[in-house]
Amino acid sequence: MSTTTIATTTSTRKKVTTLTFRQKKERGEPITMLTAYDYPTAMSIDKAGIDPILVGDLLAMVVLGYENTLPVTMDEMLHHARAVARGAKAPLLVGDMPFMSYQVSVEDAVRNAGRFLQQGGMDAVKLEGGRERADAVRAITGAGIPVMGHLGLTPQSVHQLGGFRAQGKTASAGKRLLEDAQILAEAGAFSLVLESVPARLAEYISKQISIPTIGIGAGTGCDGQVLVTHDLLGLFERFTPKFVRQYANLHETMDKAFTEYLNDVSTRQFPAAEHTVEMSDEEWAAFHKEVK
Repeated sequence: MSTTTIATTTSTRKKVTTLTFRQKKERGEPITMLTAYDYPTAMSIDKAGIDPILVGDLLAMVVLGYENTLPVTMDEMLHHARAVARGAKAPLLVGDMPFMSYQVSVEDAVRNAGRFLQQGGMDAVKLEGGRERADAVRAITGAGIPVMGHLGLTPQSVHQLGGFRAQGKTASAGKRLLEDAQILAEAGAFSLVLESVPARLAEYISKQISIPTIGIGAGTGCDGQVLVTHDLLGLFERFTPKFVRQYANLHETMDKAFTEYLNDVSTRQFPAAEHTVEMSDEEWAAFHKEVK
């Protein structure tokens, strides 16, 4: 196999920061966010001009093949975070804190959040939960680490929620979501993901809190939007959430390419002459003399 030298990407864009988030909310400019788990994807997202990149714990499912997000570890998250950090320079890089990396104690939460910055090259972290995570958010931000919150459908609580189900669909549940959003903002979170909540509720919450909201399955009233890149590109076929818009079907493209490769090799159409290294006739003759 051939080897190539991979150059570190350089971006001409100004670095996106938490201040950028606040300024965009004040100006009414939508924030664009995508996930990435590897170097080439991070490079492409950076080049496209996306604001933040989330190294999401959904890599457990879309990259590592687990049934849900619960099995992914800190070491696995950091491995992918480092690859993304090498590929993207301008976006704000957010590391998703995996299950049990912040729930046991505030001390664990701060320590693991710090690892995302020290060892993973991230600029910020994201964690799930509302009022029950307020102390952790305060402690992490107190250590100088920006925190993005996550309310609504929180995948790490999939068993407690009874599956991947929309949240906040009743008056009481909506009130609790609003209160949790306000608590997280007061605790120091710089932004908040709202996942699978009613659009009118997400818009109301967005207007009631000072920090930007990033919606996924939460309508257009949020201050920004996020999608899982594998869903957007049509790379994950196990299921596609209702709120996903597929901008490509790369899984189908890959299937076609792999089948064509199989057929070309089987019929000896590949490699062709243009894919082959040749020896001159003189050297070939000399080779035969050498081996006789």
